[in-house]
Amino acid sequence: MQKKDTYNVAVLGATGAVGRAMLETLERRDFPVGELRLLASPRSAGQVLSFRGRSYPVQAAEESAFEGIDIALFSAGASASQVFAPMAVRQGAVVVDNSSAFRMQEDVPLVVPEVNPHAVAWHKGIIANPNCSTIQLVVALKPLAELGLDHVTVSTYQAVSGMGQKAIDALMAETEGRDPQHTTLFPVASQPQHHRMAFNVLPQCDVFLDNDYTKEEMKLVNESRKILELPELRVSPTAVRVPVVYGHSEAVRVRFTRPVSAAEVRARLEGAPGVVVVDDPAQALYPHPLMAAGTGETYVGRIRQDLADDHAVLMFVVADNLLKGAAWNAVQIAELLIRGA
Repeated sequence: MQKKDTYNVAVLGATGAVGRAMLETLERRDFPVGELRLLASPRSAGQVLSFRGRSYPVQAAEESAFEGIDIALFSAGASASQVFAPMAVRQGAVVVDNSSAFRMQEDVPLVVPEVNPHAVAWHKGIIANPNCSTIQLVVALKPLAELGLDHVTVSTYQAVSGMGQKAIDALMAETEGRDPQHTTLFPVASQPQHHRMAFNVLPQCDVFLDNDYTKEEMKLVNESRKILELPELRVSPTAVRVPVVYGHSEAVRVRFTRPVSAAEVRARLEGAPGVVVVDDPAQALYPHPLMAAGTGETYVGRIRQDLADDHAVLMFVVADNLLKGAAWNAVQIAELLIRGA
């Protein structure tokens, strides 16, 4: 990418929750945007969004809309990415894609800037943004890798915003006592059996696969291995949906190849890129979703020794799933691109 004072940026899926968060993040991080194009489906075309005090009309996505664009931030779903990413690349743009469309392709970097920034260098026009729950997990695991990672066990507590605005609306309706049979989208809208989310916990994020794990759980396994460059890392996941609007939480047990103390883990995490250690239980200081909401950091606390295994340490990891889990990470990738220009 040619070094410039400003870069032309397109946002595909601009009217969605993550797309809007991408615009806010570009502004918050003072990204050097020259021309800005907001793209979406034809039904969303014509809407007007604000960026740095100016109003921008949303255009229908088509190949010509990417002409002259340097960086295209995508958050419109895998099917849209499969159609429009090759178009954008043909027009000379680098695509940072938030969907699952390209994450596990061998020739597409899967990037978390605090973990594997070097991977950006070998992109061929498309860089994949990892799954939200994977991002915060690997941000917490990367500082511990030199201690010798053996086995990661993770149980997630995932906010409904991970399913989109309709899921947020459904949760609000349920908490107000409206008939859940007519409002709920849980666990996933594509399945005939829905469950109430309000005042409930559902051990399902995304659809079940033939191995009885969900797609979300297998993303945690496969994406973590790729990002950390540890293809044999053992990961045991359980993904759970909880009645929280923003912020994913994870209870993580990390087993190492040798005895490791909680103090060693805490020391490695303190000051690690993107990590904020909040770990004073006596003062009720520990990570929780409201703490992370609106931020781009990954919060880690409840760091303690496994009582049954001196090779293992437990911790609690929290991040804003729309920001660090999606929009913030995508803009950080764009910053890596222009930094290397």
